[in-house]
Amino acid sequence: MRIFFHGAAHTVTGSQHLLEINGSRLLLDCGLYQGRREETYARNLNFPFDPRSVDAVILSHAHIDHAGNLPNLVRRGFDGPIYVTKATADLADVMLQDSGHIQESDAEFVNKRRAERGQPPIEPLYTEADAIHVAEHFRGMDYNAPFEPVPGVVARFVEAGHILGSAAVSLEIEEKGRKIRLWFSGDIGRFKLPLLRDPVLPTAADYMIMECTYGDKPHRDPLNAYEEFRGVVKRTVERGGKVIIPAFAVGRTQELVYDLNQMMTDGDVPPVPVYVDSPLAVKASQVFKNHTECFDAETAQFVREARHPALDFKMLTYVQSVEESKKLNEIREPMIIISASGMAETGRILHHLRNNIENPRNTVCIVSWQSPDTLGRRLADREKQVRIFGEPYNVKAEVATIGGLSGHAGQDLLTQYALGVKGQVKQVFLVHGEEKSATAFRAKLKENKFDRTHYPELHESVEI
Repeated sequence: MRIFFHGAAHTVTGSQHLLEINGSRLLLDCGLYQGRREETYARNLNFPFDPRSVDAVILSHAHIDHAGNLPNLVRRGFDGPIYVTKATADLADVMLQDSGHIQESDAEFVNKRRAERGQPPIEPLYTEADAIHVAEHFRGMDYNAPFEPVPGVVARFVEAGHILGSAAVSLEIEEKGRKIRLWFSGDIGRFKLPLLRDPVLPTAADYMIMECTYGDKPHRDPLNAYEEFRGVVKRTVERGGKVIIPAFAVGRTQELVYDLNQMMTDGDVPPVPVYVDSPLAVKASQVFKNHTECFDAETAQFVREARHPALDFKMLTYVQSVEESKKLNEIREPMIIISASGMAETGRILHHLRNNIENPRNTVCIVSWQSPDTLGRRLADREKQVRIFGEPYNVKAEVATIGGLSGHAGQDLLTQYALGVKGQVKQVFLVHGEEKSATAFRAKLKENKFDRTHYPELHESVEI
């Protein structure tokens, strides 16, 4: 058996691990690499293997850095099954179509520049139509139900607690008389996150492919983040302002809606209108509402006691049209607007920021890590003036940053996760982490007398 680390090696994007077992090829994840534009396009376009030679794919979850290159894989000849949890099948379908639309828009933008320089146009990595075809390959599986993706391999999905439908993958492999237990973590979630069940920790593995995104730092308790968010909402509403929240459409938006539902149901904050203003977030929220079987016991109890759904309540409106979105900026009363993109770079959030950022009664609430050189980072860094649509705006609104809302495990839980197989595992391959995080995490494990780790290079292969 051989493992090829074709993505998420020495970086946190582009998850893609190819297994060769009994003459078959099994691909774990097929994510988009995200980086500099030219490097990104070339790297995502060209696979280091023939897609037609892959017999099956197992997808850990729907995030684009894990699922986003599936349309290109299918477009280039892959014709096998893609095994997913049932919630991931629905969520990935929505997200991949949105990604296809973005690929087409990006190619159109780039081609305008190339035409000005007399260069030939490029094709989009894939189209929305290509993305639609991927769903035909999905095979939706229940958690913990065994299935055989390729001969000699029995696989199971195990709750990962990261986003709706996310899973670790347990593989029981029989090859040439040997039995091997391989565990692929996917993205590891956290305990006590809103809506989702807690991640299941591994208990039996000979080898493990494990993410280490936050291997260099622990996270704050999500309950502290909830209390901090509640304080932001309360003081903004009390001074008659609006709370404007740039938020990722999948996962973070739904968690915030559930938190606001709880706050208003419990009477902890005044009941004010809440608007979810992002087409993708609206579609994703519907998928969440269709898969309440993935919700945790605490959410189920809240739904019973509050007598209304977790992601629907009296003050909440899902905004569909551009016209509805524009009307929000004509209303002067307190409200909460959750809109994409999460780093405030594109989308409807820019219009809401432009219309509200110079009013000191309002608050811009930053709820996730912000990449350098984005508008979200400039706001989080408390810059006094920012540019939106090329025009300067003075930041007079309060800017609040809420830490502790990450959907990824921090160093403490990652350590607990790895140590769960300490007595038996022969090797843990660390992926989905920058070198700084991986180095710190390996040092942390060594403190716990665990040194069976390897940090593979991109395209490195290992025989086990």
